[in-house]
Amino acid sequence: MNILILNGPNLNLLGTREPEIYGSKTMDEVVGALREKYPDLQIHHAQSNHEGVLIDKLHEVGFSYEGIILNAGGYSHTSIALGDAVAAISTPVIELHISDVSKREAFRHHSYIKANAVHCIIGKGTAGYEEAILYLRDRL
Repeated sequence: MNILILNGPNLNLLGTREPEIYGSKTMDEVVGALREKYPDLQIHHAQSNHEGVLIDKLHEVGFSYEGIILNAGGYSHTSIALGDAVAAISTPVIELHISDVSKREAFRHHSYIKANAVHCIIGKGTAGYEEAILYLRDRL
């Protein structure tokens, strides 16, 4: 089972950026632990601060992988194009947010991804990535 964890802007700073909100683990640590715990899954990871690169990656794997975990960061709230890309592919997408966006600034309460995601995980910290892996493995 091929699963892509696709992270958007500023998530390359995970572990150092606002650890009180996002935690102290780096994405390499999170993905490494998931790969170790679930060796039967092919867990791939990509990150970009650029909207078009994220869209290109969705197009690249969105018809061949079994699942995508998308943390689009701030683009979740602003990018109609990214939402359209999720709608255009056949691979199931889980929307993920490390922080609880419903308890943050009002502009973070809307997501252009959510309408076409099969599931949404918010506010579980980096543990949400494992929850998403299990959702994909066990339900799809």
